[in-house]
Amino acid sequence: MSTADRSETGRTWCPSGKADAPESVVLGVRSGQGGEVVYLADPVPAGDVLPVVPKDVEPTRVLRFASHCVSNCLHRRGHDCTLVERVAATPADESRNVPRCHLRAHCKWWVQVGVDGCRRCPALATAVVEGDDLGALIADPATTMEQLDAWVAEAART
Repeated sequence: MSTADRSETGRTWCPSGKADAPESVVLGVRSGQGGEVVYLADPVPAGDVLPVVPKDVEPTRVLRFASHCVSNCLHRRGHDCTLVERVAATPADESRNVPRCHLRAHCKWWVQVGVDGCRRCPALATAVVEGDDLGALIADPATTMEQLDAWVAEAART
């Protein structure tokens, strides 16, 4: 999908999108080293990739998908994405290079929080794995900023 294809719609894209959305593309692949996302140079339609993912592997465990940011998303409050608000509230390595990303010009996270979202994006998984308490808090639309701040403060003490 070219930049022109994305801009024609005038829509923003979610970098933690649904794999099965008709417009969904693979944004990146989760690497074995720390599980961080390695971004693809060019997007690949999810429909081309999903059939080759083994049946016993949840696609969101190994791939990151991008799809349109939609008004009925659980993480939506008005025009804002509460998921990226929670993501941006967590500590980040400020020295980390911002990854190259073909989605940035139309990314909801970039539009809403800028580079703070980009610095954290590679560390995020669409699927929360068991035992990832911070990931579960971030993913839960009911999590308040106070709860997130308390978890971060507690983790800093231990």
